[in-house]
Amino acid sequence: MTTISSCRRLERPRRAGGGRRLWYVPLVRPDASSPQAVILAGGLGTRMRPWTERTPKFLLPVLGRPFGAWLLDRLAAAGFGEVVLCVGHLGDAIRAAMGDRFAGLPLRYADDGPELLGTAGALRRALPHLAPVFLMTYGDSYLPFDYLAPLRDLSAHPGALGTMAVFRNEGRFDASNAALSGDLVVRYEKLRAGTPPDPALDHIDYGATALRRGVVEALPADTPLGFDAVQRDLASRGRLRALAVAARFHEIGSERGLRDLEAALAASTTAEERG
Repeated sequence: MTTISSCRRLERPRRAGGGRRLWYVPLVRPDASSPQAVILAGGLGTRMRPWTERTPKFLLPVLGRPFGAWLLDRLAAAGFGEVVLCVGHLGDAIRAAMGDRFAGLPLRYADDGPELLGTAGALRRALPHLAPVFLMTYGDSYLPFDYLAPLRDLSAHPGALGTMAVFRNEGRFDASNAALSGDLVVRYEKLRAGTPPDPALDHIDYGATALRRGVVEALPADTPLGFDAVQRDLASRGRLRALAVAARFHEIGSERGLRDLEAALAASTTAEERG
């Protein structure tokens, strides 16, 4: 794993008419086994049509840059040493835009193939690339927290199979899907659209989960499967830890979510330039 020793300042590219974009991030000094992040970026993006008919969500523009550039910058700044991109829909466009290295991060690709495999199926397809412990995040989520925190938590608890970052959502930003007992996720349910909310589910998957490779290895190969099935199983067995996060998450799975993220990034830039 890694140790955080101080903070450094990351400069973003200049925008027309604007100054430098500053973002303060932990300065991480990796050891020989630098942490690995896996990004699920193969979905169809149906809620963002017609834009996603020709552009994958990972490349949708956010303040003039592809969303994936923002996310990879965050992961590089956090101290990750490698990223695996699970691609499917318009995956060739992602390869062409990001290449084999971005923001100093080596990039590997795992392709769903002719049939989209779902979030867990895509992870299983990426099995040859996976580290013994890795961080999984979504290719449409931008999270204002320490991306290494779930990995540290899982490393500190060898009896757990995963650590999921959670936010006390109470139905505010999306349908809540998790119930906690202490530091464990004891129930995970991804409710179908139109299902009445369950007050017992007051937290939500924040969008980043540390996992052991063995969890993925146990999944059936080349079989469409959603990651919610994995979360539900681990929670029911008491093997999924909860890492509570205070700041709200951002996502670009909807037009409103994209606009909210742009507003948050613009506001943080203004505050930093004034400060």
